[in-house]
Amino acid sequence: MKFLRNLLASILGFFIGLFLLFILFIGIASLVGKQEPIVVKSNSILELDLTSVIKDYAPDQENPILDALELNEPRLALNKIFNAIDNAQLDDKIKGISLNTTFVNAGFAQTQALRNKLEEFKESGKFIYAYNDVYTQKNYYLSSVADSLFLNPVGQIDFNGLSTEILYYKDFEDKYGVKMEVIRHGKYKSAVEPYLDSKMSDANREQTTSFLKSIWSEITAAIGKSRKISEEQLNDIADNAKGRNAELAKTNQLIDYSIYQDEYDEKLKAAANGKFSTISLQDYIKSGKGRKVSLAKDRIAVIYAQGQIMYGKGNEEVIGQGIINKAIKKAVKDKRVKAIVLRVNSPGGSALASDLIWRELELAKKEKPLVVSMGNLAASGGYYIACNADLIVAEPTTITGSIGVFGAIPNAYELSKKMGINAEQVSTNKSPQYSLFEPMDKKFYDVTKEGVEQIYTTFVNRVATGRKMTFEQVDNVAQGRVWTGKEAISKGLVDELGGLDHAINAAAQLAELNEYRIKNYPNYKVDYKEMFNFSPFGKVNKEEILKEALGDENYRLFSKVNELKNLKGIQARMPYVLDIK
Repeated sequence: MKFLRNLLASILGFFIGLFLLFILFIGIASLVGKQEPIVVKSNSILELDLTSVIKDYAPDQENPILDALELNEPRLALNKIFNAIDNAQLDDKIKGISLNTTFVNAGFAQTQALRNKLEEFKESGKFIYAYNDVYTQKNYYLSSVADSLFLNPVGQIDFNGLSTEILYYKDFEDKYGVKMEVIRHGKYKSAVEPYLDSKMSDANREQTTSFLKSIWSEITAAIGKSRKISEEQLNDIADNAKGRNAELAKTNQLIDYSIYQDEYDEKLKAAANGKFSTISLQDYIKSGKGRKVSLAKDRIAVIYAQGQIMYGKGNEEVIGQGIINKAIKKAVKDKRVKAIVLRVNSPGGSALASDLIWRELELAKKEKPLVVSMGNLAASGGYYIACNADLIVAEPTTITGSIGVFGAIPNAYELSKKMGINAEQVSTNKSPQYSLFEPMDKKFYDVTKEGVEQIYTTFVNRVATGRKMTFEQVDNVAQGRVWTGKEAISKGLVDELGGLDHAINAAAQLAELNEYRIKNYPNYKVDYKEMFNFSPFGKVNKEEILKEALGDENYRLFSKVNELKNLKGIQARMPYVLDIK
């Protein structure tokens, strides 16, 4: 009897809890729905804070509960930022832009595109001012577009040239008996080099130096033009850290004024011809200015492929053939869509998934013009899915190419031997088998190597066909070599330099369109499991907790090792993750 009473009480408690959860959900949703509309006031200054994660495409997060509890990851969509700046250019209520951001949370190609968009804004005759306590290098590159540049009197500018750091694990592997068995094609395919050696190869140093210098030349050219400083002077400033305090920064023309925030506000007041209001970029976008209204019937589909390429469905963070191919089919099927632009921002990944996406694009190209726009990265698998387009457009600072293939399999034989663990295998056939606890035998290596070579040959043939080159021509610029967009033009891997707008305009020309509207893909469905996840330890927050606990450098190492478990099948990937500073 007591058991039944407890059972009924538990069941009743469950349903009461479910009912309260439902009421809470409705309550929060209604509160979110009651938010007052954002109004842009007269004599406003648009304030750009770009510290939130900037993605090429960030559809609205349809999770009112997490939004109300402020558990959603703050992020900005590059396409909405562009639309907002375009709208601000024509908006009589916006008098100018104030760049006031701690740092720019975007890649160099995205930052370059933002800078170009701000240059266009200045054509309206409206002002751009920039102020900061401390300028990071990327932030200074963007902010140097301003008509006037201000720095806190005790601030500094981090302007020291570009550098990157790569971790090597060979000595670690030898010490602890855990290593990566690697099969690769391409002398520059350095994604796996850290597992094979304890120092950087000459080939890898050559390519890394080359693309860093290429990106740096873009940065110094843009800053030099805006600040009227020669490239030689800028390199001298970088070599000798002549932005390390406000006095030196002003002496060397990096800034116009060294003042405090309240004095900067007075400068804004003068520029706005009197009392002004500020509106944040985020609020300006929410007010409806993050989109462009068009009554045109014809459309250009912009399909965003961002993140690593992994076999499967995919999501907003990962490119999977499931969601991307569905988006491509929708765009082809829609009679209002007259052309397709594929926006690629990816270091690559699964060769199989890349080929499946390539095939769907090949079919789409037969129906409608296909243009590729490259973002920060379009390398390895990212280039694989781009190579068959009618036209490829890249930013000068885009990292692309890396046409190469590898396979990497963890092996713990030496560790298991030290620990006294012996693994015995039993099989019905003589086919090549692999064990984590046994050395890789020649038969398995030969079969895997054959697969790597086959995919490399397929990759090069795909590029050769798409780019109208011979196999030998592609092979000469392949071998896993990485190029910037500016370098890739002369190698035949890219057709034109420019941003997403340039690619869209090119697609319109190919489709012979004068008027059109943009339709963004993919559409990401709401995951109701995530919607009812009230835990503060969601996906994003777990990463933040780990960063806090491990520190940035240890977290990088953890992330790299953790990433290996998701590498299934032969990979067409960018050489490591480059953190360019």
